[in-house]
Amino acid sequence: MAAQKFSILRHDSYKRMPWKNGGGETVEIAVSPEGAGLADFDWRVSMATVATDGPFSVFSSIDRTLSILEGAGMTLFIEGREPVLLTQESTPLPFAADAPTSATLVDGAITDLNVMTRRGRLSHSVRRVRVDGSDELALGSETALVLCHRGHLDIGDRTLLAGDCLLVEEAAGTQHSISGMAQLFVIELHEV
Repeated sequence: MAAQKFSILRHDSYKRMPWKNGGGETVEIAVSPEGAGLADFDWRVSMATVATDGPFSVFSSIDRTLSILEGAGMTLFIEGREPVLLTQESTPLPFAADAPTSATLVDGAITDLNVMTRRGRLSHSVRRVRVDGSDELALGSETALVLCHRGHLDIGDRTLLAGDCLLVEEAAGTQHSISGMAQLFVIELHEV
């Protein structure tokens, strides 16, 4: 079994770039392979501020999951599905990034967390975890990211502040002692 590798990604080091459709700005937390662009990534984790109603960028052969980080929420209109209201309390929503999709804001701008994987190569899962004190965090995939959305978290001897992310490689089947007061998003990436 290979040794685990931990990389702390600090919120002030994330890469800012325009949306694929030019309609806003995205903040890239992590991408693989490193340095990949929007056309050739295997996986990508980013945040975006959505300030107006409108269409989403279309990504061919990509699956995505959206979660609301800030704001009142938005209603998503995904081709072939009933409209979905997504709020900060909603379960992260998976859908095909190549399905034509548009959004209507509920009450002003929102910030979302966007996880994308290339269909046929990888799949992913996203779960929201609240931490209040000490606990154990189980990771079931080879590659996992732990985003500290609010508060602070100690995971082993590493500290994450609000906005920071921990990238864990060779993570499958591992348990991690965690403590703090935080809201986390745990992203697990699975090879197909």
